[in-house]
Amino acid sequence: MLTARLWLRRPVPSDADAILRIHRDPLACEHNPGDMIGGRAEAVARCNAWIGHWERHGFGYHVLRRRESEHVIGFCGVKLVRLHDTTMLNLFYRLEPAAWGAGLAGEAVAAVVGAARGLPYPLIARVRPGNVASARVAARAGLLRAVDLDVAGEDGPDWVWALP
Repeated sequence: MLTARLWLRRPVPSDADAILRIHRDPLACEHNPGDMIGGRAEAVARCNAWIGHWERHGFGYHVLRRRESEHVIGFCGVKLVRLHDTTMLNLFYRLEPAAWGAGLAGEAVAAVVGAARGLPYPLIARVRPGNVASARVAARAGLLRAVDLDVAGEDGPDWVWALP
């Protein structure tokens, strides 16, 4: 997918390096420290899981880069999860801190949400209560707080935002 400033593509095995770089950055994972990875083997496993989801379902997490660059700045996409005994699409977005503040997460999320509207599952985003920027991205993409869906996440409470 192309947006005004971004190229979103399926992950490939060589993306493990970018996964490692971004997911070992404490600032990038500040609100979800359980997502941090410490070594290349974990990055390869995560990359393979993302690739496998695409192969099984035809959608998944995208690798993000600016249109004029080969440098990976982050990831955004949806994957199938079970929440309250229902299969849903979990919206995920994580950018390297150097890419924050320019509206790139919102641009990627808008593209992903638009593409996901055709899938036969409810779409949610789980946001840490203190992650104001992430909540703002979800709201701008049209998701609404769904307090009845909130759950205890791996790193503490997850506030759920849902696409109406």
